[in-house]
Amino acid sequence: MALLVIFVRAFPARIVRTGAQLIFFGSGPSHGLPTWLSLPIVFVAVAAAMAMIAEGVARTFIQFEALEAYRYDILGSILGIGFFSLLSLLRAPSVVWGIVVAIVFVVLSGRSTTLLQAVAALAIVFLLLAESLNPNDSWSPYYKVTLLRDPTHNVIGIQVNGIPHQTIQPLKQRLASEPVYFLAYHHLKQTPKSVLIVGAGNGADVAIALSMGVQHVDAVEIDPRLYQIGKELNPDHPYQDPRVTVHINDGRAYLEQTNKKYDLIIFALPDSLTLVAGQSSLRLESYLFTLDAMKTARAHLEPHGAFTMYNYYREQWLIDRLADTLDQSYGYAPCVDAIGVYGRLAALTIANQPSDLSYTTTWKAASSFPPPARDDYPFLYLRTRTIPGFYLWTLLLILIASLLITRIFAGGLGQMRPYVDLFFMGSAFLLLETKNVVQFALLFGTTWLVNALVFAGILLAVYAAVEVARRVKLPSPSVLYALLLIALVVAWVVPPHDLLSLSFAPRFLLAVAIAFAPVFLANLVFAQRFREVGSSNIAFGANLLGAMVGGVLEYTSLIVGYRALLILVAVLYGLAFVTAPRRANVPA
Repeated sequence: MALLVIFVRAFPARIVRTGAQLIFFGSGPSHGLPTWLSLPIVFVAVAAAMAMIAEGVARTFIQFEALEAYRYDILGSILGIGFFSLLSLLRAPSVVWGIVVAIVFVVLSGRSTTLLQAVAALAIVFLLLAESLNPNDSWSPYYKVTLLRDPTHNVIGIQVNGIPHQTIQPLKQRLASEPVYFLAYHHLKQTPKSVLIVGAGNGADVAIALSMGVQHVDAVEIDPRLYQIGKELNPDHPYQDPRVTVHINDGRAYLEQTNKKYDLIIFALPDSLTLVAGQSSLRLESYLFTLDAMKTARAHLEPHGAFTMYNYYREQWLIDRLADTLDQSYGYAPCVDAIGVYGRLAALTIANQPSDLSYTTTWKAASSFPPPARDDYPFLYLRTRTIPGFYLWTLLLILIASLLITRIFAGGLGQMRPYVDLFFMGSAFLLLETKNVVQFALLFGTTWLVNALVFAGILLAVYAAVEVARRVKLPSPSVLYALLLIALVVAWVVPPHDLLSLSFAPRFLLAVAIAFAPVFLANLVFAQRFREVGSSNIAFGANLLGAMVGGVLEYTSLIVGYRALLILVAVLYGLAFVTAPRRANVPA
């Protein structure tokens, strides 16, 4: 682990990936080692570190009865989610995370801690301390945030995870350098009284709205640190204005939760540059640009209200895709203002009533483009339903590393043959977990807190299933699998989008019941099977290897969407059922 930290600190990299099929936001030149070299090194280093931890877990596992060992594993995971949530809430710098890891390692190792291990733990802490003492660096629940001050040009740049993200500069200076921010107000025939800004960031768009005479602004920003920086450093002080109400929330979630209507809604460069979770292809803003979201935004406009969004869209097909999404939402083509060639900077503006806008540049498709993104397929930046080559190479590397590590530390796959059903269970459960993460992101927002609560809920459902299996005589596996299939069918019949029309309380209750019932039943099946295994560490290894494969299979959602993952889950649990060893009696 210490070597991994040293490598990342010694060879910091910002790899900007662009291509015809998939868009990654971010600007600036690439630096660091070549991707083909740095990616394998980082991956192998991470895999090796986790494999060594897993080897220690395996040695501990065999000291307990199988189900009891799994129970402790789940309790530890719940505790880990708790620490993760606390450190995220406190926006702790990286050195704090390093200290927590070092303390836990030393405590668990006890007297067996060697001098080399102690030195490595201290090295991690000191390396992260050097980074954490930089006064221009701070942390949000989503990013490492870096301020780059340029007093010569009166600009403060904001980088997140090393990628240029936002700039802070006076209002008049922004008008000269980025007039696209002001275009919507010029297209409107009347000054809007109420404005909603999604992606308010450091307050630049809020300052513009106030300067245009807007009476009230609702500013929605998902990242509390970016809002705090804007409040402290924006020279126009928009967040101190009494006409502004700030909401630290996901933009789509705010639209689903509020009953307010606006004269103007602005999606102000809401590109998050990060994913909702490590095992999901979903980005923080993915659900903001679907056809369903655009229709929801329109429902929050006053009769003569207007909508606009702008960004550096990178590719013409993305501009056309978004313009077509607005066309299908409003019934006519929007106004598209394209400014410059680099980055495809553009603003798309439309209104409930075409007569309320003054413009001459109506959208006409300039490229072939995919249909609008939908809530079940929210991959706006993916041009075709395919798995990009960059992902395929990475996934192949993951599979190869998984097999090699299993061969080295577990003594080959032959020992896992009796537990092939647990392999399929692991694959299915990882997909089920991913489905729940993205489902709750749609229903309640893509914030870090929702994400943490979903993982905690899944682990609690798993723990409840283990406790039930320890205390109650379960029905036969056939009955449990049948109940699991019924729960999966219910989840398929009731798509998450249909729950958005409900108020918060019934939406939450139904979402929990639909999402966690399969999780609970799946773990009753697993607990019943795991209780009778001959070698708990090898059996659990087979399950984890299956989970790795499930993580790879998750990327099939880029082709079929998230709802179809339920079919794959059902198939995998079916394979687990038919490959499970037959037994005459089920243990009490």
